Amino acid sequence: MELNLCLTRLALVALVVSVPAAATLGEDVSSVRTDRTQLQGTLQITGAAKFAVHEIQLPSGTVVRQYVSPAGMVFAVSWRGPSLPDLRQVLGRYFEQYTEAVKTSDGGPGPRVTQQPGLVVQSGGHMRAFFGRAYVPKLLPRGVLAGEIQ
Repeated sequence: MELNLCLTRLALVALVVSVPAAATLGEDVSSVRTDRTQLQGTLQITGAAKFAVHEIQLPSGTVVRQYVSPAGMVFAVSWRGPSLPDLRQVLGRYFEQYTEAVKTSDGGPGPRVTQQPGLVVQSGGHMRAFFGRAYVPKLLPRGVLAGEIQ
C-alpha cells in the first residue's frame, strides 16, 4: 500500500513538471494556434464531418492531438511519446478535478483510468513511452464516440 501511495505521488509530480504541451481541454480552437507558436511545434490539421484533429509534434517527439468540434471547441486531447505533455495546460480547468481523483484512487500499477461524470482521463506508459487521452463527455459532438479519440 505504501508503495502504491509513493507511486501515485511520483506520478503527480511528473504531471506537474512535464514538458510544455498543447491546447486546453474545454477551450476554443485559438488555444491550439497559440500553443503551436509557443512550442515551436509542427501543426498538422485533418478534418472530418464530425470534428477536426489538430496534431502538434513537440520538440521532445511527443505528439499531442486536440479534437475540435465543428463549433470550434476542444472536446478531447490525446498524447503519445517519450515524455508527458504538461497536463496542467492540456487539461486546463479540469486539471484540479483530475489530480483530486488520482489522489483518492487505489494507485495500482498499470494504466490509470479516471472516469467521472464531467471528465474521463486514461493514461499510462513508462519512461520514454507515454500515452493517454482525456475528454469531457458532455462536449462530445453528436455522433462522436469516445473510441474515436486516439
